[in-house]
Amino acid sequence: MSLTSNTNNFHNPVLESKQDQHDTSRIPDRVDLRESPRSRQGSPCQSPRLGPSRFMNGEKSGASFVGAQLLRKLWGGRKKQSKKVKRKGGKVWYQKKRVKGLVVVIALVGLFFLVNWFMLLRLQDHRVGLHNESSRNSSSVSVQGKVKKLSKRKRKYNGIYGRMLALAAHALAEGQNKREPKDLWQEPVIPASAWRPCADQRNWEPSDGKNGYIMVTANGGMNQQRVAVCNAVVVARLLNATLVVPKFMYSSVWKDVSQFSDIYQEEHFINYLTPDIQIVKELPGELKSLDLEAIGSFVTDVDIRKESKPSFYVKNILPVLLQKRVVHFVGFGNRLAFDPIPFQLQRLRCRCNFHALKFVLKIQETAALLLERLHRHAAQPGTLDHYLVGPRTVSAMIARSNHTAKASRYLALHLRFEIDMVAHSLCEFGGGEEERKELEAYRQIHFPALTGLKTTEKLPSPAMLRSEGLCPLTPEEAVLMLAALGFNRKTHIYVAGAQIYGGTARLAALTSLYSNLVTKENLLSSKELEPFMNFSSQVTLTKFRFYDCCIDELVPVQLFLIEI
Repeated sequence: MSLTSNTNNFHNPVLESKQDQHDTSRIPDRVDLRESPRSRQGSPCQSPRLGPSRFMNGEKSGASFVGAQLLRKLWGGRKKQSKKVKRKGGKVWYQKKRVKGLVVVIALVGLFFLVNWFMLLRLQDHRVGLHNESSRNSSSVSVQGKVKKLSKRKRKYNGIYGRMLALAAHALAEGQNKREPKDLWQEPVIPASAWRPCADQRNWEPSDGKNGYIMVTANGGMNQQRVAVCNAVVVARLLNATLVVPKFMYSSVWKDVSQFSDIYQEEHFINYLTPDIQIVKELPGELKSLDLEAIGSFVTDVDIRKESKPSFYVKNILPVLLQKRVVHFVGFGNRLAFDPIPFQLQRLRCRCNFHALKFVLKIQETAALLLERLHRHAAQPGTLDHYLVGPRTVSAMIARSNHTAKASRYLALHLRFEIDMVAHSLCEFGGGEEERKELEAYRQIHFPALTGLKTTEKLPSPAMLRSEGLCPLTPEEAVLMLAALGFNRKTHIYVAGAQIYGGTARLAALTSLYSNLVTKENLLSSKELEPFMNFSSQVTLTKFRFYDCCIDELVPVQLFLIEI
């Protein structure tokens, strides 16, 4: 049976189409069965077999051969399809496995950071300064014990308190063996070392004060009252008025009945400013009987904008003064601008602040005791001490001092963390619900206007105020700042001002970390403090603050004041 006859008898469309394709080409005599699989795969189409292989039985017909080929192709197609499905399924499975693996890795990393963050918080709350150098280990352990003692106080502080205290203690432990920066106690502005006071210089004629009388009842604490007095002196000169010796308003915050003559030398004040303005101790008889509020001579802080310019007083206050012959400023807190203002008026304000306002003798003597003990009885009083306590007291200090001792440097720190500052700031300081209730009750009594404002307007939240830097620094934040500046634990610190909010428990953040920290209660005996009991304004004068807005030299001093 020939191959040709068999193929002609079996009509296969596929084979016929393929044969048609090869009609134009020469058909080989035989097919080389030794061609490699790679060569067969590389051809675009496989040539049809023209006869059975010599290895096939001669009994098999061409139809059976073609059927076998079809079955082989069908089976091969199925195998390829199954391979494709398997390959596609494997790819999907791999992608799913890859996504799952990625999710697991991210979850593990997140869990690691969460656990790490939690452990850091635990370390900050209960431990200080681990893994420091061996030279700092003992310091870190002692600080850690002090921090633990602070946490056992009656009032528990949360949040920022513990973190700041731990950070401050850690910073001090790190700087324990470091030297202070060379320029720490030096004047940061080099030209300032060549400045000299100039406020005592005058180049004008005395005022006759014929336009009327100015009275002032100053409110606030000692500093606010002092500023109000000197502003009243400038306004009296500006309006050519006579100033009545100022009075101080009783404050429910300070609870002090002290008046001008209880704190300052009244006669010296009048005599020193005579070349500038006219000053009397009280109104003339014909004006004493007047109801100043009824006749419209009362001027409160509501009537005057804060830091008003001199032109405001000429335009608005002078007509009232000329008509009523007297104007009474009530409050008068920061109601005169610092800039712009004529130079001579600015110099007059400085002259009042640094020369005319001298403390009474008992305050000068007590301040001298503080200076002596802070300087450790050294023979060299500070350059500005004679302005502060007077030349007579300085001479007594020198006579009592140890001429061989070296003067001790100290830092005077005014925290400004009294309850009135804390309550007025609307901030929170880690005391929780108890603190919030206490400060709100204080605001309702002492700052009713602020309490009313909270009900009518949306005020910033405590968190926003703190983020904007509008909150008074806490003692533990102050320690962190001092450590950052370079003041180590051996620094001598004098805490000035009134009682801080939270009392000794809150101040423990300072006293435990700075062993050489003192207050007036540490330096003075109860007998020496007795004359000032119940007179907060007088005892507050023992905090030293130096301002001179009109100087061309300020000699370097051994006192470093930081006011927060």
